[in-house]
Amino acid sequence: MGLKILVFVKQVPDTQNISGSAMTPEGTVNRAALPAIFNPEDLNALELALQLKDRYNAEVTVATMGMPAAAEVLRQSLYRGADRAVLVTDRALAGADTLATSYTLSCCAKKVGAVDLILCGRQAIDGDTAQTGPQIAEKLNIPQLCYVEEVKDIADGKITLRRAIEGGYEILESPMPALLTVIDCNLPRPVNVKSMMKNKRAKTASEIKAAFKDDPAAADAEMAKLAAKGLLIEEWSAADIEADPQRIGFAGSPTKVKQVQSVILTAGDAKSVAPTADAIAELMHELISDHTLG
Repeated sequence: MGLKILVFVKQVPDTQNISGSAMTPEGTVNRAALPAIFNPEDLNALELALQLKDRYNAEVTVATMGMPAAAEVLRQSLYRGADRAVLVTDRALAGADTLATSYTLSCCAKKVGAVDLILCGRQAIDGDTAQTGPQIAEKLNIPQLCYVEEVKDIADGKITLRRAIEGGYEILESPMPALLTVIDCNLPRPVNVKSMMKNKRAKTASEIKAAFKDDPAAADAEMAKLAAKGLLIEEWSAADIEADPQRIGFAGSPTKVKQVQSVILTAGDAKSVAPTADAIAELMHELISDHTLG
């Protein structure tokens, strides 16, 4: 029987396009004000999972927590070769910090069922904390291996891998199940045309209800049609994953943003240096004299 792999991915705001409306008055990210993209290192985690699928006949499930629009990263995952997709969405999950998010995702993992590996990107570009993956592992009481860049071997219920450390790398062995956080270590594959054609109509119940908001009967018919074709993306609420209401969203988030400030970077004095040996020698002398160098 092949490996079972769960990959947690995230739709994140494109932090290359920050504007004044990027934050809400409550200090949370205003996701509606920014373009949404697939978190880069989650794509690396998905690629590693798909490589293991190719090597070990693995079954790859991809899950995300977010608004209904986050189903787009699930479709992108299916286009690349994932076998199953799950959206965890609920208004009660809004405002979650890493503690509440990791709890929610650990509940999701339990509902997915027994898996051999859980993969996450090292961190998301909207928070840069690198906390969620390790916190999921702690809540599931399984080993965590961070900064993974290559899986060497999987055999006899153990995984051998290489992870990056400062100035080099380590080769580690761990029993499974285990959670890996993956760094920018590979080139994520493009979407597969055959998979895209197969899954281009895949949708969640929320997306279908929004498309047929004035015709509930038509929405039910469309959901039944997609379900029969295996194209209805699974959608779970907080109740579906049996999450404690006091441990999710704002209620379960001890992190509170007290103030948001715009930081404006200003340039200091500039000095032009002529491209001559004498001018460069003079500059070096000044830098050494004021101890910028030496």
